[in-house]
Amino acid sequence: MSQYEPLHHHQPQPTQAKHSTPPPQPDFYMPAMPPLELIHAIETLLHRYLRRRRFRQRYLPLLAHDDHMLDDMNHQRDDILWASRLPLKEDAEQALAERRAQRKAAREKLC
Repeated sequence: MSQYEPLHHHQPQPTQAKHSTPPPQPDFYMPAMPPLELIHAIETLLHRYLRRRRFRQRYLPLLAHDDHMLDDMNHQRDDILWASRLPLKEDAEQALAERRAQRKAAREKLC
């Protein structure tokens, strides 16, 4: 067992659309306590922003490839552009995966 083996055991899984639950309301209120709803709203907005930024870093550079190369990677230029224009509250990676699955199902239905 080498010193690097623990790094190989834990492979990070792609994050699904995990939405944090609102924090529980405490039974008591302390004057210095920050508003929990505000913290939850900021946390949710930050999560959405980071997910969209990650999508743009991963998928928008694919638009530099030609359509044949994108088809080999199981993507379409129109789908990537469509997903990049979705509102921030929608998960672009998940919407793109659903659209790809629908296209695959339609293709299998024709065969």
